[in-house]
This record gives sequence, structure tokens and C-alpha cells, in this order.
Amino acid sequence: MKPKTSLHHRGERFADATEQLVVLAPQTESQQFQASLTKAGISQLTANRIEILQVNLGKLCNMTCDHCHVDAGPDRREIMQRSEIDACLQTLENNPEIKTLDLTGGAPEMNPHFCDLVTSARELGCHVIDRCNLTILLAKGYEHLPEFLAANSVEIVASLPCYLEENTDSQRGDGAYSKSIEALLKLNSLGYGKTGTGLTLTLVYNPVGPNLPPDQEELESAYRRELQTRFGIEFNRLFTITNMPVSRYLDFLIRSGDYATYMEKLINAFNPAAVSGLMCLNTLSIGWDGQLYDCDFNQMLELKLKSPAPSTIHNFSHDQLINRPIQIAQHCFGCTAGAGSGCQGSIT
Repeated sequence: MKPKTSLHHRGERFADATEQLVVLAPQTESQQFQASLTKAGISQLTANRIEILQVNLGKLCNMTCDHCHVDAGPDRREIMQRSEIDACLQTLENNPEIKTLDLTGGAPEMNPHFCDLVTSARELGCHVIDRCNLTILLAKGYEHLPEFLAANSVEIVASLPCYLEENTDSQRGDGAYSKSIEALLKLNSLGYGKTGTGLTLTLVYNPVGPNLPPDQEELESAYRRELQTRFGIEFNRLFTITNMPVSRYLDFLIRSGDYATYMEKLINAFNPAAVSGLMCLNTLSIGWDGQLYDCDFNQMLELKLKSPAPSTIHNFSHDQLINRPIQIAQHCFGCTAGAGSGCQGSIT
């Protein structure tokens, strides 16, 4: 597969115009989203529990996708080190109320400690999620992963932007679709997506272009029909996730001249019913360097937790993290638009 060319070589910062849209007047941006919350009768967005530890294992990835809010790619070198991984495991051991370890990246599987982390978390009784781009399962040196994931009952949340080859390859690079289909067939052969196996296979849809996702239930039916008819592929469920105006996708919006239109679409589609299901309310995000964030998107914008909450996983404190105020900004409209969007798909 020929990967798509990285727009931001080795994680260099964006061009001035793009960077200004991300960081200019964050107070103004937070005030705009807060105004929408206030109008809906919500005085403050506050975390009320920690049930999920979402860990970014690094920005290294075998792909360079247009919609990636992490700006991940083959030329990135940010990787979570063993000391931070051990701190994550210690946190899970000391806080049994955190039932789920959600692993993301980049391609989380490319972290050299990935397998150790998975097996250790499973020994602690945690449910483990691997947010997988599918093509990594066929890459040289990673061919063992499907059997490893199945043996450890890891839930696979797999990105497949569309059931059509043209749309998938336009986001992820030439040949991505065919490799993804091959990987899905391999996972099916191991029991993933099959009723009664306990091996959960979730697919993820991201819109192509500056659009909100369609109805999740209707799109899931279309995915089932198309993938089953064409390839005999089975899966458990589909998540639709809104593309966030962050990092590489933000750059795409700027270059295409669609930023203002897309933001207006998100703001006008604000749905107060989605607020209660936001992932920041029950999920703590850990960056590859151990820094703590309210969500994965805040992590990419380096919007750290508000004081006096701890700043890194090394000084995790459940008492200081519960009921903390969430850092909000303009991109929060992406999670509350339409049916809502998060790591568990649509909210309403």
C-alpha cells in the first residue's frame, strides 16, 4: 500500500493561519461553547466518574489518514515509555472502579510494550479495547496480532471509513480498503464479530468531507448488507464518529475553504441531549508522555487539566479528578452536534 503523504513532517506545527484557528483566543472559544451549555441549563461541564482509562500509546502509525486528529504517521517518533505504561497499570490496580483500558494511537500496536500492557491489564480483570486501523494486522512484524488479541479477548474497534473502496482509499491511501477487508476476514476466521464467541468487533465510520455522520443505526444496516453480500464479513456493531476540527482534519478544512462552513454546521447542530453522554464525563485521557487530559481531542490541542487536578499519570489522584471542571473550546461542538459523537459512537 502506498501511504498518503504526511502534511506535517515529523509533527512540525501547522502553518500560521491554521495554528491561529486552533490556539487564538481560547477563552473566547470556551465562552461560545459555554454559552450553548448555559442556554441548555448546564452551568458547567464536570467529570463525574472515571470508568475508562484511554491511553495514547504514541503517534507512530503505518498510515497517514486525512481525517486523523492525532496527526499520526510513519515519521512520528512519540512513543509511550515503559515508566508511563507501568504507571497506567498501577493506576488500574489501585482503582478497581476503572473497568476499561482503551488503547489508541497512532497505531497503538506499534508500541513495543503493547502486548505486555494488554496481558497485564487483562490479568487485573480489565476490559481492553484496541483502536485498530486494520492494516497494521497485516504489516510485517505484526502478523501475530490477530491471534494475540483473540487469545486475550480484546475488543477491536476498527476504523473502516466507508464500505466503498473509493471513499476509504481517498481518506487512508491507495490499497487501504483491500487490506482492511483482508484483515476483517482474518478476524472473522478467529471468531471476531461472530455471535457467542465473546470476541467483539466494532467498526468505525468517519464522514468523507465536511459533513456530519448519517444516522448510526441506518448506516450500520447498510454496512452489514454491503460487507456481508460482497465478502461474507460479520461484525457486532458500528460507531459513527464526527470528524473533529483538530490537527490534520483542521488543515484539510482550511485548505479546502470549508472551515467556517463546517464550524457553523457543528454549532447550529448543537444538541443538549448529547451532553450527558460525552466521553469526558467518565473517561480520563493519558497522552503518550503521561500527561493527563479530559479527552483525546483536548490532548491533541494540549489543553491540560485545570488545577488542582494532577498533571500526569504518575501522580494520579481519584479524589482530585472526580468532579473536576472540563476544559472546553470550539471543538466541543463536534461532540455535541446532531446525534452527538464520542469514542462509543453516537450518543442520542
